[in-house]
Amino acid sequence: MPPPPTDRPSLGRPLFLLNLKVYPGALGPGAERLARLLEEAAKAAGVATAIAPATPDLARVASIVSIPVLAQHVDPVEPGAHTGFVPPESIERSGAWGSLVNHSEHPLPAATVATLVERLHGAGLTSVVCARDVRNARRLAATQPEFLAVEPPELIGGDRSVATARPEVVRRSVEAVRRVAPKTLVLCGAGVHDRVDVSKALELGSEGVLVASAVTRASDARAALEELLSGF
Repeated sequence: MPPPPTDRPSLGRPLFLLNLKVYPGALGPGAERLARLLEEAAKAAGVATAIAPATPDLARVASIVSIPVLAQHVDPVEPGAHTGFVPPESIERSGAWGSLVNHSEHPLPAATVATLVERLHGAGLTSVVCARDVRNARRLAATQPEFLAVEPPELIGGDRSVATARPEVVRRSVEAVRRVAPKTLVLCGAGVHDRVDVSKALELGSEGVLVASAVTRASDARAALEELLSGF
């Protein structure tokens, strides 16, 4: 695995990663607003953070904040005649630091995940591979991503965090990943809503959390961020 680029150091840890998905309030100006709120709240809390806006907002968000910006998806194509795809090189040139790969809402074959992690590393970009369970985490850890986020699909967007509803999934995933890829850091996702969920995820051995709806669908995004970040 190539070393991280000198102008884009590795993401900090423990890490708070906010995925904006494509909620209406998180597009365009909304993405800018949330990115600024996250940057401000993270600085006040002293927590390492990153944000993943929709692809059309990558460059605009990367240009207004100093925190790392990631894409939500990347495609295994070379730059050229490929309409509608997102090659790693386009992410790099947008000013972003890397990409999520294999989110449960945009799943990919294991072989494609391996190709994308290699392509991202080759472009000097960070990979955050998502896995649905312990078995999947163990298998995808073999691709040697910088981060692997464990997110059981049935808990995504729900009211229960995987760290509290199914703590064994987080604990066993951390153990499995460490055996296969000792340098890969595990994030806890799915249903993370408050400081208790964050604290529990860290207690179980994860190196941070991947959050979406707890912030993007909150009536007060600032308050939601401050609550979550206080769990570190």
